Amino acid sequence: MLLDEIIRKSLEEDLGSGDITTRYLDLDPIINTAYMIAKAEGILAGTEIAKQVFKTVDPELKVTLYRKDGDRVLPQEEIMRIEGKPASILQAERTALNFLQRLSGIASQTRRMADAMSGTSTKLLDTRKTTPLLRSLEKYAVRVGGGLNHRHGLYDMIMLKENHIRAAGGITKAITRIQQQNASYKVEVEVTNLSELEEAVAGKVDRVMLDNMSIKDIKAAVKRFGKKVELEISGGVNEDNIMQYAKTGVHYISSGALTHSYKSLDISLLFKE
Repeated sequence: MLLDEIIRKSLEEDLGSGDITTRYLDLDPIINTAYMIAKAEGILAGTEIAKQVFKTVDPELKVTLYRKDGDRVLPQEEIMRIEGKPASILQAERTALNFLQRLSGIASQTRRMADAMSGTSTKLLDTRKTTPLLRSLEKYAVRVGGGLNHRHGLYDMIMLKENHIRAAGGITKAITRIQQQNASYKVEVEVTNLSELEEAVAGKVDRVMLDNMSIKDIKAAVKRFGKKVELEISGGVNEDNIMQYAKTGVHYISSGALTHSYKSLDISLLFKE
């Protein structure tokens, strides 16, 4: 879905048949000024999207950005200024804040986890655990925060997870079925122990996901197979232990928490008195 359509549908969801509060206030159409202000420290993502929300509601609104995506903001720092009819600003306020707060929350969470494993060669990946229809925006926020995107959907990488393997009758059978049909897509296999890892590597796949494996087993996997296949860790990783996992020398760490367990960045919009 294109960004302008996402914004349009988001505004339709909020406005419905019209903003009755603003309508009955019957505000004078004089030029007024409002500011978006950070209420907490974090990394911004979605500033241009928020700007586009305001411009979609009223093209005559003037939006001035003081900060850009990727910038770190501190409490009370101004992010943007909006000038125009107060009714237009009020109608766009919540939708613009929803995008900016949530995407900034993802970028901030990603930056914290990336910083927590800094100095290692391991790369931080997101997952498909995203808000329906907002995946492209949330994965963008991950990139802003310093992470990388895993596959975008079911269409751009073959990934044999536990249920695929069970349905096919085992790892080797699943890999064989895929290889008989696939000529171009990268193949990743999920395993839960070293025996399954050995079987997956024997199948000459591109990457193996070590799902909820112990640090001891991960180190053994890296030592034995780290130069033969890409290794990815998933499960049980958080900000406090990510460095411990990264120090094993694994190639990738993927975390669904980047997009499903973040805290929205606290941002307010206030009219100038």
